[in-house]
Amino acid sequence: MDARFNLFDSQTVMKFAKRLHSAGSVLEQSTLPKTTRELVQLRVSQINGCGFCVDVHVKEAAAAGETALRLGLVAVWREATVFTEAERAALALAEEGTRLADAHHGVSDETWARAREHYDDDQLGTLVGLVAMINAANRMNVIVRNPGGSYEPGMFAAALG
Repeated sequence: MDARFNLFDSQTVMKFAKRLHSAGSVLEQSTLPKTTRELVQLRVSQINGCGFCVDVHVKEAAAAGETALRLGLVAVWREATVFTEAERAALALAEEGTRLADAHHGVSDETWARAREHYDDDQLGTLVGLVAMINAANRMNVIVRNPGGSYEPGMFAAALG
């Protein structure tokens, strides 16, 4: 599978990507655990069918020490015993925040309350920003059919930093 268009050949997209990367760097400064951030981005990317972003977040999570077992079970996290209650709350929030059109009211009060039990205001804000940001990245890559498989950990930091 080949991409329809190389996003990085566009000067405008490169400027946008640098700003998106910069926004992501701000989110990385949060106390929200890196493993949680990567699991959330992986799950949202799975939902959106973004092979490129699934590739990125599997490899980044593995490089940060995440296990193959947990990475393999993210798609079925509700039926797996390897995630903490806090991670489950974050994954539920990420799913509902991604599938906005599927739910009349977006993120349910129940899901929000569960996330609130595990995360402080800064961490919740980080989760909201992270879900919004990865959804934007997914859409860009899905539109141009950017395939997964070629990403190397740290590649974006080197290219956009």
